[in-house]
Amino acid sequence: MTQLPRPATLLDPALAGRALPAVGTVVSRDRAREFARAIGEERDVHLDIAAARAAGYPDLLLTPTLLFGIELELRSPQLFSTIGVAPADVLHTEQSFVFHTTAHAGEDLVFRGRISSVRRHRAGHLEFLEQDSEVSRGGVPVASLHQVIAVRPR
Repeated sequence: MTQLPRPATLLDPALAGRALPAVGTVVSRDRAREFARAIGEERDVHLDIAAARAAGYPDLLLTPTLLFGIELELRSPQLFSTIGVAPADVLHTEQSFVFHTTAHAGEDLVFRGRISSVRRHRAGHLEFLEQDSEVSRGGVPVASLHQVIAVRPR
């Protein structure tokens, strides 16, 4: 069997441990509703402010995966620039969340992230980057996010 030549390392292993600049945003009610509808979420606490307040929330309850979507939107250009790859060479392969409290529309959320690890697989034909982020509101932890992306050398 012929072995494929091992490609040059695409991701620098020294990226592991690198902090990414903090990014922040305020999620509008329209954005919260739009995302909830897009994923098929029908519970009123995600769509109707009166229902959310009646349930004890200060505003619309954000759906759990919206935090990940927001981080992708805010951080992807920065992350791809930092690691030196094009978006077309990246595949999102895994995500997980740990929620410390609920998040709501209108809150000022801050995302602080770091590159946790860089590793190679398949004789260097596929590389993985892990990123961990903490989401907070006024210094209070809201959620811990974890994602793994695969990068395929061209």
